[in-house]
Amino acid sequence: MDVPTLDLLQFHWWEYRDPNYLDALKHLADLQCKGKIRHLALTNFDTEHLKLILDNGIKIVSNQVQHSLIDRRPQVQMAQLCQQAGVQLLTYGTLCGGFLSAAYLGRSEPRGGQLETVSLRKYKQMIDAWGGWGLFQELLGVLQEISTRRGASISNIAVRYILDQPAVTGVIIGARLGISQHLEDNARVFSLELEQADRGQIEAVLGRSRDLFQLIGDCGDEYRR
Repeated sequence: MDVPTLDLLQFHWWEYRDPNYLDALKHLADLQCKGKIRHLALTNFDTEHLKLILDNGIKIVSNQVQHSLIDRRPQVQMAQLCQQAGVQLLTYGTLCGGFLSAAYLGRSEPRGGQLETVSLRKYKQMIDAWGGWGLFQELLGVLQEISTRRGASISNIAVRYILDQPAVTGVIIGARLGISQHLEDNARVFSLELEQADRGQIEAVLGRSRDLFQLIGDCGDEYRR
C-alpha cells in the first residue's frame, strides 16, 4: 500500500477452537508498538471472545458486526461490553442488502431467481428468521410514514436508528460504483433526528419479531454454525 503505517487493521478469525488468534493478535499488537499499525480492530467477533482478547491486554478500537432493524443481536450483550471497554461498533448489513428501502415496499415476496445476488439471498434468510415477509412489509410501511414526516427516505430512517444505538460509531453502506451509489440520499442521515414517537412506532413492530439472538447466537455466529 506504500504507506508507513496502516491506520486501521481489522482482524477476523474463523475458528475459535483454534486459540492461535490470540498469538496472531499479540503479534499485531507488537507491530502496533513499532508504529506499523495505528489501530487494531476486529470483524465478526462475539462478545465472549472480544472480552477474552481485551482481558489479554490487547487494545481493540472497534468490532465490525452485522446490525440492522432486522438483526439487533449486537445490542443484547456486545454493546454493553463495548461501552465499558471503549470499543466502537462499525456495522454492516444495516440496509439488509437493499431490502430496507422503498424498492421493496409493497412488493410481493421475492423467491428463487429473483434473489439474484448472494447478499439478497443472505438477507432474505435473515428476514425469514426474523419474522417473515408480512411483518417486514409492516416495518417498511412504518418506516415510510416516518420518512414522509421527516423528509427522508426509508433507508435514512433505518440507518439513523442504528447510528443512535449504544456503542455504534459508524454504519458501512455498500455501494456499486457507477450503478447504485445513493450519495445524496445517504448524506441526509447526518441531519436527520428521530423523535421518541418515531422510535416507538418502529419498536412496536420490532417487538413482534423473533429473537435472533436465541435463534442464531451472538455476533458472527451465523458464519460459524
